[in-house]
Amino acid sequence: MHRLAILLLAVALTACGRTERPGAPPASTAPSARQTAQCHADLRREGVDFRVLPDKDYGGGCAVLGAVQLLDIGVPVTGVTAMRCGTARAFAGWVRNAVAPGAYQMLGSELAKVEGFGTYACRNVVGSPRNAGRRSGHALANAVDVGGLTLKDGRRITILRDWNAPDEPTRNFLRTIRASACRRFGTVLSPDYNAAHRDHLHLEDDGARFCR
Repeated sequence: MHRLAILLLAVALTACGRTERPGAPPASTAPSARQTAQCHADLRREGVDFRVLPDKDYGGGCAVLGAVQLLDIGVPVTGVTAMRCGTARAFAGWVRNAVAPGAYQMLGSELAKVEGFGTYACRNVVGSPRNAGRRSGHALANAVDVGGLTLKDGRRITILRDWNAPDEPTRNFLRTIRASACRRFGTVLSPDYNAAHRDHLHLEDDGARFCR
């Protein structure tokens, strides 16, 4: 019965998009005022505490537009700053409705903390020579990187160490939450994509439907 429960959880949480290489660069236009207002309303309805950030255009394809700072999503999160509201909404939903229940049901412990590796950064795509000349989703505050998490029983799970760990439940958990992220974000990149992502999951709200 325990194996069946885990299988059903994985099926409920997982579904990936296409697996070809990313295509067009991320949109540089800001979300509309209506889209942003709806996103704020969605976050409030879900009980997410956040702060609205002012729009800033830094030039050169780097900007923070329609962004928020997440303050409390119900689980402590470190290492995240400005995120476009849509990305923040997807991230909060993923942590609360996939990562947290997945940890409890697949690993037997409640989630204590999520370790972010950053959000906004004015830089180009890394690790992909074909796309090296274009801006990363991070340059628009439209992506968040996650490096690991801590459980309430004291275990610390990281993408770098545990993605191919000998412990099967841990490997299955990490792949399950990646697949769940593929339902919520446009682009999801993991160690299976390239060496530049060997230590984190890259989650981007760009509508690309690229899951690797």
